Amino acid sequence: MAQFSTSPFPPSANPLPINIAPIISPHFCASYPVDLSILRKVKTMRDGDFVVTDINGNIMFKVKGSDFSLHNNRALLDAAGNPIVTLRQKLMSAHDRWQVFRGESTNSSDLIFTVKRSSMLQWKTKVDVFLANNTDDKVCDFKVQGSWSERSCVVYAGESSSIVAQMHKKTTVQGALIGKDNFMVTVYPNVDYGFTVALIVILTAINEAGQRVTINGSVDISF
Repeated sequence: MAQFSTSPFPPSANPLPINIAPIISPHFCASYPVDLSILRKVKTMRDGDFVVTDINGNIMFKVKGSDFSLHNNRALLDAAGNPIVTLRQKLMSAHDRWQVFRGESTNSSDLIFTVKRSSMLQWKTKVDVFLANNTDDKVCDFKVQGSWSERSCVVYAGESSSIVAQMHKKTTVQGALIGKDNFMVTVYPNVDYGFTVALIVILTAINEAGQRVTINGSVDISF
């Protein structure tokens, strides 16, 4: 079970009440803030591309990529390795659009939400999230803004200032930073933290792709 948050962010940082229906599952909603650790490229573990733990080090989620697909796929698994959602990059998408489906499906009937960058060229991270029933893509259901390079991004409900989750750098008890690829995500009460982890996986993929040098030597700046 997820543990109570020890986040440095005070409750006053989110003065607006949040009443959001579960997006992936009510199983991933808690009545209290939840802190999750994102651990990238753990050489001593064979659980996937990275793992997500609670504050006590218990594995909550695993993430694995697919080497056998034309699409850029990721799978979000529970601690036992059971698939929760499939994340697929949409081919030929100018705004790095990703689609998230239930389980191992990629059928349109199992679509949960989509994510895309707000603009093609970005100096700061800004992506929009649209739930499956929001088909016109005009007003987002959630948005993510901040600085990926600083591991400081905030997830907001729609176009409001109501915070549902935010990233911050992970520190040891002694206060030392533990690598830029390891960081914390604080998920606010009553917010689906499985959904939040899926967003982090997509943000990782978008920003890694945005920092690659293209064939002609130009760089798509996306932090």
